[in-house]
Amino acid sequence: MPEAIVAIGEGKRVVGKLRFESDGRRQHSLFEYDDDWLSAKDRFALSPGLPLRAGGHYASGRVDRRSALPGCFSDAAPDTWGRALMTRALGSGLSEYDYLVLSDDKTRHGALRFLGEDMEPLSTLSPPVPRIVDLEELRDLARRFERDPGVAEAEARDLAGVAGSLGGERPKANVEGDGHLWIAKFTSEHDTKPIERVEVATLKLATSCGLRAAEAHLEPRDSEAPIALLRRFDRKGEIRIPYISARTALQHEGDDAGCYTDIADVMRQISKKAADDLRELWLRIVFTVLVSNTDDHLKNHGFIYAGEDRWRLSPAFDINPSPSRHRVLETAIIEGGSFDASIELVLDAAQFFEVPKNEAKHQIIGMAKTITDRWREFLTAEGVRSEELELYAEAFEHEQMELALGLT
Repeated sequence: MPEAIVAIGEGKRVVGKLRFESDGRRQHSLFEYDDDWLSAKDRFALSPGLPLRAGGHYASGRVDRRSALPGCFSDAAPDTWGRALMTRALGSGLSEYDYLVLSDDKTRHGALRFLGEDMEPLSTLSPPVPRIVDLEELRDLARRFERDPGVAEAEARDLAGVAGSLGGERPKANVEGDGHLWIAKFTSEHDTKPIERVEVATLKLATSCGLRAAEAHLEPRDSEAPIALLRRFDRKGEIRIPYISARTALQHEGDDAGCYTDIADVMRQISKKAADDLRELWLRIVFTVLVSNTDDHLKNHGFIYAGEDRWRLSPAFDINPSPSRHRVLETAIIEGGSFDASIELVLDAAQFFEVPKNEAKHQIIGMAKTITDRWREFLTAEGVRSEELELYAEAFEHEQMELALGLT
């Protein structure tokens, strides 16, 4: 039965021990907090699903193999892109435990670390983190792997190390620059739209609307296939900041869909500034509907640790406008309600986020005006050409936007 010492931060402070077992078909794990951690004054639960208590916390992958690990550990493991790289680099048949502990330790999401008895990382994929000046070389590696993953073993090993535990399906890597750790998102071989340019522009537009969004920019700006750089908000210099996804906070398993009002209920329990976070999350729903972001699943919302066993809503990330006549969210607005991207539903939900209805109308109208007046400006500033703007017009100019602007 493989096992790992679970530690936190650069100081490798021991939190507990993770044990894993697989018989080929079924996988399950057992996590147990360390006694010293449980007795420490500054202890905190790694997630709502792992309350501070003696004894084991059991997780089973009986229904979904990714549920073989507690959610906070799954958050620290690679997703589709990283798994494809690791499978090619290390071979098929990797367990959930393998994906977790063998991925790069230095760039892993959050603050958790998985160590052997010698207190060294178990990872076998830990190359030096590349610098921003190496971006074009990384982009070429990603392209070669996308074109033919079956023969790109060397590329896969190099990329798997620098991809770390990054999520999602699109090619990406971790890089260092200006004293910070950044996520580099590459243009995919299959892209027909300027996705990286539009994502950076949309995050900047979100900031102009008063939202807390991840810092982002393009590099190099004049390239035909620029790379989007997003600053990691789970790092402050060398300090690693604990992070959990909304999926983990809600204790959901697999690809279970959730709803924003459930996230609000969790925030009332775990947030250090619940009122601020409730309002921020509601405003993000407004923005999501108005810019036609349909990539709002539970792993694209998260929390960073704020001390005293409390968390804060993380900066917004992965906001991608999707031009489509039928807009359906991946996270429902209200429990038991539809997944429609509806301003009416957003307004009805305001009460659950402690936003008075009159103020909610005022906020919706103001955000709708800002987006309507400035979306072309923000996209153009990131190099989106006029013909490409028309491809995205439907994401910003639609019936729900008109309803928002017409509220009284």
